[in-house]
Amino acid sequence: KNPFSSALLSPPISCGRSKARLGSARRVCGGEMDGGGEEGNQQPQLVLAHKLFLLSQPDVDDLAKVGLRDDVLAAVKSDDMAALYESLATDGVLEMDAALLAEMRGRIEEETKKLDEKITDAEENLGESEVREAHLAKSLYFIRVGEKEKALEQLKVTEGKTVAVGQKMDLVFYTLQIGLFHMDFDLISKSVDKAKILFEEGGDWERKNRLKVYEGLYCMATRNFKKATSLFLDSVSTFTTYELFPYDTFIFYTVLTSVITLDRVSLKQKVVDAPEILAVISKVPHLSEFLNSLYNCQYKSFFVAFSGLTEQIKLDRYLQPHFRYFMREVRTVVYSQFLESYKSVTMEAMAASFGVTVDFIDQ
Repeated sequence: KNPFSSALLSPPISCGRSKARLGSARRVCGGEMDGGGEEGNQQPQLVLAHKLFLLSQPDVDDLAKVGLRDDVLAAVKSDDMAALYESLATDGVLEMDAALLAEMRGRIEEETKKLDEKITDAEENLGESEVREAHLAKSLYFIRVGEKEKALEQLKVTEGKTVAVGQKMDLVFYTLQIGLFHMDFDLISKSVDKAKILFEEGGDWERKNRLKVYEGLYCMATRNFKKATSLFLDSVSTFTTYELFPYDTFIFYTVLTSVITLDRVSLKQKVVDAPEILAVISKVPHLSEFLNSLYNCQYKSFFVAFSGLTEQIKLDRYLQPHFRYFMREVRTVVYSQFLESYKSVTMEAMAASFGVTVDFIDQ
């Protein structure tokens, strides 16, 4: 039986993400797209990015992929994502419908014209604040329809009309979300550096804490697990970046990165006994057993929990590229901890402690 055939229509270990939300990306022409802060309000395009990732995975069965394709097509049509639709059709992920593509492009052209008219009206008849809002609306519209280059260009124009540091920071967060959707690590890195410079001019703590999670996610996705752990642990009690993922997903990442980077004493203080982590760790399958059995030296239980977690790691778009590396690092941690207690030990005794075969240990 394929273990990956269930629960693939939403990102792993998330609570309460509905298909409906995927198809209901915010209409951004009249106001700002949600930048985060409210629980359960994940950025719809990041949900879409995860589903596109699952469609590319051989471990996901064909039946699940049928549902994923339906979801992706619904999201693309809902938000007139013409460029993405054309790209997916070219790659054979979706079927090309020339009439649908022409319709979407027509609506984009029409909406862009309206937004340009609002900008002109604001420049001629209104104040600087209204001009900025009109430019921001156009930026967010390009983000919504998936026009990456146009969105980045328009965000730069909007930044030129922006005075407040907090509002400039919000523009950086939008840029970071574009980078995460496309896994454009160069764009993410430059945006994080830019945000840090802005904070030197005087940014608020709420945005600074949000940036830590963005940077931590970037570090984790680029295999800098040590820095990711530090940033995630700093954000455990101040987490508000629900636009990226729910809190239980955040705890999942925090525990995984902590296990392979922290020493035993630090792991106990910062993770095993952390009240915020204790409050939600049981929501993530196998995670509590994984953490506690490692700390309590219950190696058979650890390997059972670890094998359960491997499915979730494999189907996470940020962790999957590092799957083999992470598996080796975790085994190194647990074997080192076991061997510290002995001057010498037989392969048979070690295999029995871990509940695996001698051949597995030998390999």
